[in-house]
Amino acid sequence: MIAPVQERSLHTSVIRIEPSGGWVRIGLDELWAYKDLLYFLIWRDLKVRYKQTALGAAWAIIQPVMTMLVFSLFFGRLAKMPSDGIPYPLFSYAALVPWTFFANGLTQASNSLVGSANLITKVYFPRLLIPFGTVLAGLADCALSFIVLIGMMVYYGVRPSGNAIFLPCFMLLGLVTALGVGLWLSAVNVKFRDVRHTVPFLVQFWMFATPIAYPSSLLPEPWRTLYGLNPMAGVVEGFRWSLLNVKSAPGPIFFVSSLASLIILLGGLFYFRRMEETFADYV
Repeated sequence: MIAPVQERSLHTSVIRIEPSGGWVRIGLDELWAYKDLLYFLIWRDLKVRYKQTALGAAWAIIQPVMTMLVFSLFFGRLAKMPSDGIPYPLFSYAALVPWTFFANGLTQASNSLVGSANLITKVYFPRLLIPFGTVLAGLADCALSFIVLIGMMVYYGVRPSGNAIFLPCFMLLGLVTALGVGLWLSAVNVKFRDVRHTVPFLVQFWMFATPIAYPSSLLPEPWRTLYGLNPMAGVVEGFRWSLLNVKSAPGPIFFVSSLASLIILLGGLFYFRRMEETFADYV
């Protein structure tokens, strides 16, 4: 006797993945859902950055300190550059703390996607987490260099005023700027590997276009306000004003820098998300 065969209907669902057209959503809620992965990426970058190095995290201090010594010799002692009544070594180092964070952040972020090629091609996750984690990992180095800044302030007898409560605002502006530029460079670098050769020249030019070795007070108005189109000008001037009791408050220049930084970040977010679908093909 042959047993009857029971027929079962198999219900299958088909998921079709198509490229998005027009404007794309940033998807910040998706970033929050993957916040644990962001913590892992930050920790990974911190470990890899100083792996098998003789001096380790001391490089976070050596870089701005050595630059400060060079600036103090050539700009402070030889060129007699004004420093708004602040000892020139302290004047320049206070600017180098946020600048080093910004420069290292955009440099590391520009190559972050290419460096994570194996992860991108095997697992799905919001690709924004990679440059986000790289830039945020730089806060640890910034904290170390900031400790040296506090020691220099004690040495020169400079006490911070009540303006120090605004310091997180200027630090946030530097973070937003580094992240915005890093998003642009990382997305472009996936397709055009020339970016990694361009970044050192961009950082060097940007440094001298930022009031690190000189005060922005050398510029008359309205040029000083327009100088804020360089977002790091507002960050550096605000950093000095909040910590070193510099008389000229970075009011207009800060607002212009904030607007420029916000435009860079939003443009970088939309461009990154627009190009995200092609990352796995090029890396």
